[in-house]
Amino acid sequence: MALLNSAAILMTLAALFAYLNHRFIRLPTTIGVMLIALLFSLLLLLAGSLNWLDARPYLVWLSRDIDFYTTLMHGMLSFLLFAGALHVNLNDLDRQKWVIGLLATFGVVLSTAIIGSLSYLVLLALGLKVSLIYCYVFGALISPTDPIAVMGILKHSSAPKSLHTKIAGESLFNDGVGVVVFLVLLGIATGGHELDVLGIVRLFAQEAIGGAVFGLLIGYVTYLLLKGVNNYQVEIMLTLALVMGGYALANSLHLSGAIAMVVAGLMIGNHGRVLAMSEQTREHLDTFWELIDEILNAVLFVLLGLEVMVLAYRTEYFLAALAIIPLVLFARFASVGLPVILMNRFRSFTPNVIQVMTWGGLRGGISVALALSLPGGEQREVILAITYAVVLFSILVQGLSIGRLINGGR
Repeated sequence: MALLNSAAILMTLAALFAYLNHRFIRLPTTIGVMLIALLFSLLLLLAGSLNWLDARPYLVWLSRDIDFYTTLMHGMLSFLLFAGALHVNLNDLDRQKWVIGLLATFGVVLSTAIIGSLSYLVLLALGLKVSLIYCYVFGALISPTDPIAVMGILKHSSAPKSLHTKIAGESLFNDGVGVVVFLVLLGIATGGHELDVLGIVRLFAQEAIGGAVFGLLIGYVTYLLLKGVNNYQVEIMLTLALVMGGYALANSLHLSGAIAMVVAGLMIGNHGRVLAMSEQTREHLDTFWELIDEILNAVLFVLLGLEVMVLAYRTEYFLAALAIIPLVLFARFASVGLPVILMNRFRSFTPNVIQVMTWGGLRGGISVALALSLPGGEQREVILAITYAVVLFSILVQGLSIGRLINGGR
């Protein structure tokens, strides 16, 4: 009953904030809802400090009762990734596969190394005791661009088709790769894994490649089932079963459920849509998954805005965040720029592609969820505070200005 009450509160807040945003502010839904939720939390904190209304204990209870990490990583993520991949054209993706592949693998690893090394020096200078390996853990959780945030912003941008495909494709795949890198480094940090190169490669192959193969398999099985029926209610139920059952099974097999959902979504959204569905089913399926996507995005960004209530506040954390935000942008610039420069000899790119992809590399709820999953202690407090600051800057500053940069770079 407590979980149902918490979900009801979140849904009510999401609907109210979405209404206020649409009626008065008119920002993209994800940004507007998160901004209102953040302001709502800060107002309640201010009211509590002035002894007007101490609502902080209730919001802290709400945030902890929901459990952000479990809610996102083992609940919402499968739906959001599938819904995002459902509308990505496979032919467009194929034309950008080498760029996306490099950015989602080499780019994530390079960014992790840069952020981990530089953030260690910054935190050391500020007297914050975070070990080097935990700085690399932070680099891994903050390096991948968040597909949920990115896809939400791209809906409202006028990016050229090739650039849109690069940004969307990278965000869908580097999320799964980033989670694998994060798990490997966290295992080393906590003593769960030894620093064994062969073992790390084996784990990466099992999670990432195994997840892709599994996603292809369950996507193909669902495609065959869709071909055998012409009833949109049943077909939508089959896609729901694919997402919920497939994600749970992938995780139980220690495969990347995130990558599996992306691959399955691409198959259903392309081959399934063209070869296994009637026009009526396509319309209902698109409407259903677009609605799921909008509702879960709104709830997620409300919860993200409320997470400010559970942060620890220290001057050193604020100074660290101010110093590390530019470092994260620099690492993004390097991890995008190097692959683009290397491939520039073999293919053409849209003008200002490096700048646009650097600024458009938004971080979101997945980074916060991974930070919340760290073992308790001062290192977790520091990393969580900095992660939240980077995510806020990413969504509220980069997200609100990326449209102008895209238009200026066309």
